Amino acid sequence: MKIFLISVSLTIILILFTAELFYSQTPNGKYTIVIHGGAGSMDVNMDESIKQQYMKSLSEALTIGKEILENGGGSLDAVEQVVRYLEDDSLFNAGRGAVFTSAGTNELDASIMDGRDLSSGAVAGVTKIKNPISLARLVKEKTAHILFAGEGADELGVELGVEIVDPSYFFVYQRYEDLQKKMEKIKGTVGCVAIDQYGNISAATSTGGLTGKMPGRVGDSPIINAGTYANNNTCGVSATGIGELFIKNAVCYRVSVLMEFNGYTLKQAADEVIFDVLPEGSGGIISIDKNYNYELTFNTHGMLRGVATSEGVFEIKIWK
Repeated sequence: MKIFLISVSLTIILILFTAELFYSQTPNGKYTIVIHGGAGSMDVNMDESIKQQYMKSLSEALTIGKEILENGGGSLDAVEQVVRYLEDDSLFNAGRGAVFTSAGTNELDASIMDGRDLSSGAVAGVTKIKNPISLARLVKEKTAHILFAGEGADELGVELGVEIVDPSYFFVYQRYEDLQKKMEKIKGTVGCVAIDQYGNISAATSTGGLTGKMPGRVGDSPIINAGTYANNNTCGVSATGIGELFIKNAVCYRVSVLMEFNGYTLKQAADEVIFDVLPEGSGGIISIDKNYNYELTFNTHGMLRGVATSEGVFEIKIWK
């Protein structure tokens, strides 16, 4: 029995020592963060006041993530807080500004992934969770599962104490008008990818789905490998576009695979997936590799996007 207990104790010590080595790193002063607010056929002649609203919101969201990383915070915290901010802004098709299903309801999806150990969390079809991205993180950290959907996801949110709202919270009049006009545009999904001063990569994505979608439809945003992926050995990716195409082609994971097994650079991998694998007009991705390089790649007319780095880069763009 003594030998057994000594063996168990040594095993526990080894596990704790390994975990300490894994998570305790020395900051290198470097970071990169990228964000997106959806891709599609954005009108270059859009009203200047509307354009400035988008630019201001993206800039404020990017600043939140930049400051977390600049102060030595982790990439997981950065991507969650950035996406939370965008979920609270009705300009985007996520959280507060989610589009409507054909039944006139709102169903929200989100996912988050930690590149240190590939741990992930996601929710789909939630109807009363104020910030789906934070529930997705709790799924990752508080359960043995990865994806919760529908009523079960909503009830899990209640159990875990996230902020609950009445479904009417998501009723933004302009979004309802979009449904009535049966708009088919790709728009508004939000996402963030970051690498912190410890070399850890995280990615997060949140959406209200497609305008007029069938109730119960789930796109790529809550699907790990399709809409979100992060791996410290290769890259982190967040997608926006026609979800069915991103699911069928495992778009985000595919970028990582091309890098890991084909020796591609981040740019080569992102370009091949977006321009060669996917059809024109299907969407885009934001990505960061383990060497702090970034790519903002899309095959649509525009993509709301931004980047900030420890080298002083801070940019917000909409069109090519």
